[in-house]
Amino acid sequence: MLTFPNAKLNLGLYITERRPDGFHNLESVFLPLPWTDALEILPAEAGHATSITLTGRPIPGDPATNLCVRAYELLQADFPQLPPVQIYLHKIVPIGAGLGGGSADAAFALKATNDLFGLALSPETLESYARRLGADCAFFIRNKPVLAVERGDVFQDLDLNLSGTGCVVVYPNLHISTPEAFAGIKPQPPKHALRAALAQPLATWRDTVSNDFEGSLAPKYPVLAEIKQQLYAAGAAYASLSGSGSAVYGLWAAGESAPVQWPAEYSVWRGVL
Repeated sequence: MLTFPNAKLNLGLYITERRPDGFHNLESVFLPLPWTDALEILPAEAGHATSITLTGRPIPGDPATNLCVRAYELLQADFPQLPPVQIYLHKIVPIGAGLGGGSADAAFALKATNDLFGLALSPETLESYARRLGADCAFFIRNKPVLAVERGDVFQDLDLNLSGTGCVVVYPNLHISTPEAFAGIKPQPPKHALRAALAQPLATWRDTVSNDFEGSLAPKYPVLAEIKQQLYAAGAAYASLSGSGSAVYGLWAAGESAPVQWPAEYSVWRGVL
């Protein structure tokens, strides 16, 4: 079972309050981005335990605790008939970039297992498993634009069509951990209601849609503001940090961006949404 877990973009991101459980409530629109990893799950050879082979971008940590392995083991605990599997993950989407790549891998592992072994689990049930793996994992089960609230795992339908919109995503080879990003956050309500702001023309978003993490991360990492300014100079109608960083993206209503020569160590995705 071969699948291609895709990244996501955050359109606006507001950290609205700290929760009693130590997490934060947020408000953001999650948008699928067709920048993908490659994930394959196959039954393991006879006598072999579940294992994972990792290629592409290095993934820190013990492979045995990779989110894809954890996703499979989560289902196997409730469906003991599931056999050991061999998981192959080729990592392309940058890590620590605010693009949700690891969460996508976990969610697609759940979906692939469901399809491969005919478990017939509903999207609602798969989302409940995904929430146990990470706050934004559940988004990738249905994988459509949504307004995300609470911890980022409660979704509201959203009428948003950005088809044909040009997009450039720039990752400056800078890993920002989630704890580091949240360390500089002071929760507060957004100045503009996100759903209403995104209903306006793309050209207006620059003044009404923002990412709370930029306020603390951009002074610490000036390259983030530099990339954002370069995207605007190249004609982007809107540019922003995605998630808790460090990828910065620009959107073009006409679908085309002016060429920019980015440093060789950067990873850049260009395409149409």
